[in-house]
Amino acid sequence: MTIVDATHGGATVQSATMRNVQRKASLALAAAFATSAGVHLVRPQSFASIMPRVIPQEHHTNLIYASGVAELICSVGLLRRTRWAAPASVALLVAVFPANVQMALDSGSGHGPADNPALAWGRLPLQAAMIWAALGARPEADSPHS
Repeated sequence: MTIVDATHGGATVQSATMRNVQRKASLALAAAFATSAGVHLVRPQSFASIMPRVIPQEHHTNLIYASGVAELICSVGLLRRTRWAAPASVALLVAVFPANVQMALDSGSGHGPADNPALAWGRLPLQAAMIWAALGARPEADSPHS
């Protein structure tokens, strides 16, 4: 079933099926955030090698813990579909993007969590899909007028 968003002059068309897929993707993102948060909080040293070089090393551990806490909070918000969860998750994904770039830049060097250049560089466009998934958790995403 296709629903036309009449509030925008019919410019936005999104099928009910696509909204359902996006909603399920937001649940998968919540699970990914929860899993990653656990690793951030239990083994922060796992992320030390992907910290951008421009951030002083003395701040790395605190930032890794903070991102783990933020992932955990976003995970809960995505599952509960709170109003703040989608924008907070998007902000988190944007905030950690430099670490993913650092991982890609360092790939193939013989060390680091994703030493395979194809995996490390392939991870970068995945951020866009994860942002799309986060937006599926908006309470209004189920409305035909979203």
